[in-house]
Amino acid sequence: MSTPDLATQSGEDSAPGSARLDEAQAAELHKKIDAAWERDANRVIRRVFTFSNFREPFALATQIALLAEAQGHHPDLEVSWGKLAVTFTTHHAGGLTEGDFLMAVKIDGFAPA
Repeated sequence: MSTPDLATQSGEDSAPGSARLDEAQAAELHKKIDAAWERDANRVIRRVFTFSNFREPFALATQIALLAEAQGHHPDLEVSWGKLAVTFTTHHAGGLTEGDFLMAVKIDGFAPA
């Protein structure tokens, strides 16, 4: 598998039928996203954003929700005071697909560092 420039791709890879990545593929794509994303093998990627209030994590969750709807690829979001946890896995593939990493890159483009 080649390692594409994730930032320039559409969400097409996250469509049903997308193949689950093996560990080596997941590791290679993991290098292309912000180091704050934690990876559990080829099962999930997760990032926790921290804030000093409730408004900011809720606002970021809303931005992510709008992106997810536009891309047709939805994360699990956990919003609480001062924190937003974002978790990606592709359920129909049984683990990570290229689409999960694509979404992480897109979120990295507008989320606070």
